[in-house]
Amino acid sequence: MATIKKFEDIETWICCRELSKKIFKLSSSGKFSKDYKFSDQINNASGSGMDHIAEGFDRGGRNEFENFLSIANGSINEVKPQLYRALDREYISDVEFNELYQPADETSNKTGNLIQYLNRTTISGQKFKVRIN
Repeated sequence: MATIKKFEDIETWICCRELSKKIFKLSSSGKFSKDYKFSDQINNASGSGMDHIAEGFDRGGRNEFENFLSIANGSINEVKPQLYRALDREYISDVEFNELYQPADETSNKTGNLIQYLNRTTISGQKFKVRIN
């Protein structure tokens, strides 16, 4: 695996960003946009995945990063039942549901795979490298 120098290079973060953009676009139109609380909730969940990945990565330690990835994955998985609610409330069509559910599921899987990789690696993180004063 290549060395990642900034959170914007992390594939799961990129996927979260794309999902968040799609969610925002869809929730900003039609009947969906009038349900302010629900629209805010699904937008916050989709954005939270990005935020936690970035925060965990920038902590500089593997264990903290794993913890924040786990929280991010929870947020990503929170989007999935909210998509069912949007479908049931007829805010989105079956096609729109599938266009959002699939990337949410793929992003969750990628995040889980990154957590598994970090569990197997012996790298501790930047903040544990030997520092010369």
